[in-house]
Amino acid sequence: MEHKIRVLVAKPGLDGHDRGAKVIARALRDAGMEVIYTGLQQTPAMIIEAALQEDVDVIGLSILSGAHMTLLPKVSQLLREQAMDDVLVVVGGIISDADATILKRDHGVAAVYGPGASMQEIVSFIREHAGSGRVS
Repeated sequence: MEHKIRVLVAKPGLDGHDRGAKVIARALRDAGMEVIYTGLQQTPAMIIEAALQEDVDVIGLSILSGAHMTLLPKVSQLLREQAMDDVLVVVGGIISDADATILKRDHGVAAVYGPGASMQEIVSFIREHAGSGRVS
């Protein structure tokens, strides 16, 4: 029996817009993944606790508030503290190329997707890298 990829989709911070997160959650589910959606206004600690409890392979974060350079390093720190190095972190939202580079290089984010990203590209990336943690 093939392992079903488990993905936690979360909205960190005070961002109140979750349409994109729900679209991604549905696309991942339709692609055969098991998806846990935590809802709006999650703290980094809440996200990591849910990821730990649900034993996920991937954390998908949707953030449009502009607080990504504060919230995502904290998520990364908490993952390290919990020795969850094998959990793949992907992010979607309004994130500049410069910030995306820093998040990938310094904070363990495997991929950053902006508005209009291809669902198939996201699904393929997760299928290829789930369980590998940080992507080089």
